[in-house]
Amino acid sequence: MRHRPLLLGWLAAGQALAQQPPAAPPCATPEYSQFDFWVGRWNARWTDAQGKEAEGTNRIEKTLDGCVIVEHFDGAPGSPLKGTSVSTYDRRAKQWKQTWVDNTGAYLDFTGNWQDGRMTLARSAVVQGKPSLQRMVFRDIGAQRFTWDWDVSSDAGATWSTQWRIEYTRAAP
Repeated sequence: MRHRPLLLGWLAAGQALAQQPPAAPPCATPEYSQFDFWVGRWNARWTDAQGKEAEGTNRIEKTLDGCVIVEHFDGAPGSPLKGTSVSTYDRRAKQWKQTWVDNTGAYLDFTGNWQDGRMTLARSAVVQGKPSLQRMVFRDIGAQRFTWDWDVSSDAGATWSTQWRIEYTRAAP
């Protein structure tokens, strides 16, 4: 019975682990729920560059144990644009990070935070050879609707110009 001390050690370790409370899910902190307003199916409406009303859809889901938000945007019939974004809260950096890719070959990366009832994600870019800032602002958020603005600044954020506004309304289930 020379294995008896080893067996007793394993049993004692197993019993100690069984008595410990389960660990909280890795993305259970309040920050990970800041984007929950966006989860679901949405109808998207905007005015295009020619001043014509346009519409599309957006499906947003939470995945990977609640740690990641995935967006599936389809601009049809209002636009041929289709895209996907992946967002997560980076607890080390204490900010949200989002990556967007689409059927035009675009790759955009954003960082931002929830503040004053708005989610704002921004990035630096070069537009027509000049430095600029770009941001998305999710605002006027309610259970059934919100407004999304795509803003651009060419003066380091002193002033912003809205380039694209989408009015979101929750789609019927």
